[in-house]
Amino acid sequence: MIRVAVVGGAGYTGIELVRILLDHPEFEVVAVTSAADAGRAVDDLYPALSGCGLVFEEPDVPGLACSVDVAFLAVPHTAALDLVPRFLDSGAKVFDLSADFRLKDRTVYEAWYETTHTAPHLLSEAVYGLPELGRDSLRGAKLVACPGCYPTATILAAAPAIEAGLALPDRIVVDAKSGVSGAGRSLTAATHYASVNEAVSPYKVGSHRHTPEIVQALSEIAGSPVRVAFAPHLVPMTRGLLSTVYLEATSGLTARDAVEAYHNRYSGEPFITVHPEGRMPSTREVAGTNRAHIGVAVDEAAGTLVIACAIDNLVKGSGGQAIQCANIALGLDETAGLMTRGPVV
Repeated sequence: MIRVAVVGGAGYTGIELVRILLDHPEFEVVAVTSAADAGRAVDDLYPALSGCGLVFEEPDVPGLACSVDVAFLAVPHTAALDLVPRFLDSGAKVFDLSADFRLKDRTVYEAWYETTHTAPHLLSEAVYGLPELGRDSLRGAKLVACPGCYPTATILAAAPAIEAGLALPDRIVVDAKSGVSGAGRSLTAATHYASVNEAVSPYKVGSHRHTPEIVQALSEIAGSPVRVAFAPHLVPMTRGLLSTVYLEATSGLTARDAVEAYHNRYSGEPFITVHPEGRMPSTREVAGTNRAHIGVAVDEAAGTLVIACAIDNLVKGSGGQAIQCANIALGLDETAGLMTRGPVV
C-alpha cells in the first residue's frame, strides 16, 4: 500500500480527501493533521466517517516527511511554500491544493497573493494538475499544483473551443457560481446562514485570485495572451459549481458543430460527459462525484458560443482531482477510488 498523509485534514477540502482515500484500493491514510483539532478523533468531528479509526495529529512535518510516500496539502495559500520543499527533500510526492505553485510567473503570484514566493526554484518543476489537458506531464510528477475549483470548470469549458478555433479567444466572459463549501470551514459574515440563505451574490468581481490561473491556462492553449472577465457568485447550496463561459463564435458556427467538437475532444475521458445538443448541465447531477458535465450552445443572433460546465467543487474541483492526479503520477488506474456515483435526487 502507498502511505499517504493529508496535511490540513480538518477543513472541507482536507476531509473530502480523507473520505475518498479511505476507500482507495492502493492508498493507506497513515496521518491526518490539524493543529486546531490535534488529538480529536476524525469521526468525532465528522461522524459520517464513523469507524475510520483516524485521529487528527499535530503537523509534525519532519516526522511525516520521512514516513509517507505521498503528501496531500490542503492548507491555506502561502503555507505550502514552506511545506512543499520539506516533503520533496524527503522523497515524498506532493499534491498541493493551494495556489502556491499554480502560477508559473512568481511576479504574478506575488502581485495577486501579496506575499513573497519563497520557493521560486520549484515553479518550473510543478505540474499543473488538470489531467484532461496535461495527462502526459503528470506521469511520474513529483510536485503537482492542483487547480482551483473555478479554473477547473472554466478551463474544461473553454479549452476545446479555443483549441478547435470555434471562437475568438481574445475576450472571454465567465459567469460562475459556487456553493458555500468553497469558502472553507471558517465562518465569516458573508458565509453566515442568514447572509447566504435565499440569496445569490457576486463577489470579488475583477479581483478574484483564480483569475490569473484561468488566464495562464487559456493563454497557453490560445498561444497568445487572452483577456478574461470573471464574475464569481456565491449561491445558497452546500456544494457544487457551475461555470458558464461566453466566447465570440466564429462565423457560421452552429450548435451541432460545436457539440460535435466537444464530443470529439473529450471522447474517452473517464470523468467528462458532454451533453447532447439542447441540454445544459446541473450541479445536482455531479454532486459527490469526480465528474464534469458540459453543455454547449450557440446563440446565432448574438454570435456567441456558450459553454456551461458543472462540477462538485470539493471533488473534481479539489480533493477528487488531486487523487486523480496522484493516480496518474504513480502509474495507477486513473479512476481508482473515484468511480462512486452521486445521489440521483
